Amino acid sequence: MERKSLVFAAMALMLLAGCKKTAPTTDPTLKDILFENGTTLGNGDAEFEIKGTYTLPKGTYSMKGWIYICNGAKLTILPGTVIKGDKETKAALIAERGGQLIAQGTADDPIVFTSAQPAGKRRPGDWGGIILCGKARNNQTEMMIEGGPRSMHGGTDDADNSGILSYVRVEFAGYPFATDQEINGVTFGSVGSGTKVDHVQVSYSNDDSFEWFGGAVNCKYLIAYKGWDDEYDTDNGFSGKIQFCLGVRDPMIADQSASNGFESDNNATGSDAKPVTSCIFSNMTFIGPKFQNPAFANTSDYINGGSLNPQNGSRLGQFQAAIQIRRNSNLSCFNSVMAGYPVGIIIENDKGSATQQAATAGTFKIGSVTLANMTILGSDKNKSFVDGYTDNASNPDPNKESFSSTYFKSMKGNQYLADDASLKLNSSYMPLDGSPLLGSADFSDTMLSTGFVKVGYRGAFSSATDNWTAKWTNFDPQNTAY
Repeated sequence: MERKSLVFAAMALMLLAGCKKTAPTTDPTLKDILFENGTTLGNGDAEFEIKGTYTLPKGTYSMKGWIYICNGAKLTILPGTVIKGDKETKAALIAERGGQLIAQGTADDPIVFTSAQPAGKRRPGDWGGIILCGKARNNQTEMMIEGGPRSMHGGTDDADNSGILSYVRVEFAGYPFATDQEINGVTFGSVGSGTKVDHVQVSYSNDDSFEWFGGAVNCKYLIAYKGWDDEYDTDNGFSGKIQFCLGVRDPMIADQSASNGFESDNNATGSDAKPVTSCIFSNMTFIGPKFQNPAFANTSDYINGGSLNPQNGSRLGQFQAAIQIRRNSNLSCFNSVMAGYPVGIIIENDKGSATQQAATAGTFKIGSVTLANMTILGSDKNKSFVDGYTDNASNPDPNKESFSSTYFKSMKGNQYLADDASLKLNSSYMPLDGSPLLGSADFSDTMLSTGFVKVGYRGAFSSATDNWTAKWTNFDPQNTAY
């Protein structure tokens, strides 16, 4: 997200009302957390606190207000449960440091967090979202979470455990509780590697689909579907390993900050504070707006939100890049495919950073990546759609190819295709026989030596029959009867 956590001072004072470090009770009755005859999680308060250990039985519930899982508390949600976020109370579920959310669904019985609005009337930002805060490291030592005005995250335990998100859907989240302050679909604040995250689909988020602020959590099988801003946003020293992810854009929805597949910073100031953002991604498939509609135009006349515009103060803007790395971030990406963005890759030296120098030195790498059907291959400046050179984020020189383009073409295994059709993907973005993505992966780089499944293909899928999205996902949540 372009707008990092510049949280209002008044909100900071709310820290004084934070969770007390009380020991969890044993098997408390659900009446402590369920209201309205057991149909509603939370009572609608802005700071409803869960302080014990609870298991929410399978069922359909409303969720009202901001619900905090406090230090020492645990909320377990059983497979098949549907939780509908209330719009009026801006419902959100926040696991604070030391608290755990256990949401372990199955392919046949996923756990669904969705809008309480009726089918056909759901919009991005109908409710808040899911926030996990942990005790792993970030490069600000301790931070207030974006979108949660009281919760802090950060510590020294990179193996910290904030719970489980597995076979989970998060739909129509991201309520803007203040101007330019939306909650993401799923937000990770200093979440440790002891946390299990896999098979999570975020659809129609009113901000980023996924954002990591520091932490070391590893994730697999993520889907960012038609969100408002960035698909996968990484900041403040995030060092996790992520594999097998899909990102799909709605060509009529983009944020005023300029929407990207990846947006990665070390921090908002661009300093080289440690730990440096050094996450590694492999086997990503990004489907940009041009792939979705060949008539796409990167203008406000076209990008108007269509029927999904929530009219809630969120500002529409433009699409930008499949990959944006800036402000001293060291994000790496391998064995991936990205198609149909205005810009393929931006590596930017903004705010006095040395991001381009780190790329040249091999501190981070973009390798064995296929880009297709980009308006321009590279740019060196945020919100500049010129493939021209600059090493300090000033106006680029259009007579000299951008550093970003030169770098991409120089890296081992990278490939640029002029059109989408050459990728040979089916309607579900899976490669058909003869696709250049098959048999072209390379896991020889030492960055990929541990933590990754060594497969032979680029992108999130091996073939038209390799459908890890089967059964648990939903690509039409607008019209689903919950």
